[in-house]
This record gives sequence, C-alpha cells and structure tokens, in this order.
Amino acid sequence: MSLSEEIKRIRQHCFLSQEAFARELNVSFSSVNRWEGGRSKPNIAAMKNMKVFCESHNINFSNLEKGW
Repeated sequence: MSLSEEIKRIRQHCFLSQEAFARELNVSFSSVNRWEGGRSKPNIAAMKNMKVFCESHNINFSNLEKGW
C-alpha cells in the first residue's frame, strides 16, 4: 500500500473528513488533500503528529513509517 493510500485508510478508519483529520494533526486541509492525492509527502513534524494520533487511536504506524 502506498503512503497516500495508508494516510487515507487511517483517516477513514477513524471516520474523519480530511478537514477534521488536518485539525487533529495540526496541519492544513490542503496538506492532507495533497498527501492523499500523492502530490506531496508529510514533513517530519506532521509524521510525528501522525504517530501520536495513531498511538492514541491504537492504529499501527509501521506502514506509514515504511512508506515515508
């Protein structure tokens, strides 16, 4: 699974819109949209926030780490 697909899977697993997911990660909606579209990758700060999000929601983070 690609990084963009994995980000989308995690977001949908928690039943969040891109906008709500962006708020959770402290990034803009357009960042999440670009990540899921495969047009960009999260920076290190966003990846740290995603790790915290995944840990707090009991979601495996290793696929994101590998894809990044």
